[in-house]
Amino acid sequence: MPEFHVDIGPQYEGERVRKEDLYVEFGGPKVEYKAELVFMKGLDEVENEKVEIIGPDLSEMEKGGSYPLFVEIFVAGEQLEEDMEPVIERRLHDFFNYIEGVYHMNQQDDIWYRISKDAYNRGFTSLKELGEILIFEYTSDIELIEQMQVTFYTEEEKIKEKVEMARQIYEKRRARARGLKEDDVEEFYGCVLCQSFAPTHCCVITPERIANCGAINWFDGRAASKMDPEGPIFQVPKGETISVIKGEYSGADETIQERSLGSVEQVWIHSAIEYPHTSCGCFQALYFYIPEVDAFGIVHRDHKGDTPLGMPFSTMAGEASGGRQVEGMCGMALEYMRSPKFFQYDGGMKRVVWMPKEVKERFKDVIPEDLHDKIATEEDTIDPSELAEWLEQKGHPWITGEAQEELEEFRAQEEG
Repeated sequence: MPEFHVDIGPQYEGERVRKEDLYVEFGGPKVEYKAELVFMKGLDEVENEKVEIIGPDLSEMEKGGSYPLFVEIFVAGEQLEEDMEPVIERRLHDFFNYIEGVYHMNQQDDIWYRISKDAYNRGFTSLKELGEILIFEYTSDIELIEQMQVTFYTEEEKIKEKVEMARQIYEKRRARARGLKEDDVEEFYGCVLCQSFAPTHCCVITPERIANCGAINWFDGRAASKMDPEGPIFQVPKGETISVIKGEYSGADETIQERSLGSVEQVWIHSAIEYPHTSCGCFQALYFYIPEVDAFGIVHRDHKGDTPLGMPFSTMAGEASGGRQVEGMCGMALEYMRSPKFFQYDGGMKRVVWMPKEVKERFKDVIPEDLHDKIATEEDTIDPSELAEWLEQKGHPWITGEAQEELEEFRAQEEG
């Protein structure tokens, strides 16, 4: 093993770098532009073991500061396939957290890295060493990777350009999985990458529900299990279909029981009301119950203000995370809003009454046209009593009872 200034190993996986221990951080809620992206290249296109920094290095940054960052990784190997790009990218969560004094959370353009004062004081003063450690970890753990090159962009204008490019690539990856149905396949995939922070959590990835982080869809799960059969992303036998509407499958239940060490016995993949999918800490958004209107809201990680529950995302995330089943509060990827089975057992999109304006505009194409203006945002109200009045004035179908009747009929179809 090469000589580094910090130790490396899975024993550091659950380590957190608190604010008082922080030297610098990259990304997170204070920073608009941040992302990580892996590209598959030919063996002749990668400068093996090269680490480059475009912009200021750690030693040139202000202690306690928050900075933008773009991490670009080139990998090459004769047996690597393009489908493996997002899988290799997601393993950054593992490998960063194996480093003593380094904290990694989230994925894609939601990343949040922290480096501790202790690590810096011990000589971990350059992103070059971070890149060298990543190359060592990847090539040691994934035999298919023969060559690897890492570039850290810390120059703000260049980061913005790179992040906008990356978002287009993320969208192409997500779009590929749209159209495939749970009925079309005999297996799902599971992911336990977040168990260092959520010990009883296991994502169940189906063609109609992407992983909570938004980074691994069904095709990515298939590629991951092929690349590393003993790794943290693995095949889940679908087994018997217990309920299509609830999204309950015997194979998924058995896997959840095993991976949660018996603390979770069953999961209804498409419900947040009963036996909801467990939530890790990397989820992009939360689907939450608003008792005053017997309906649901959605809030994403980037929303800074309060919600109709009187709490911001950060507080709610603490309530929902850790791998627990919390009835009425469920972590999700924003991409799941595009699924035809989006929380269908609970009423789907017709039971959604509140979401941040940014989400409402970004997903305008998946909200029924006659429903769009009847969903409130923070610009309308965050007070639950006012929300009830606002929804009644707008004639929201859940408040009028129309959507409730449709849900009852929908559930009765399966029972009948």
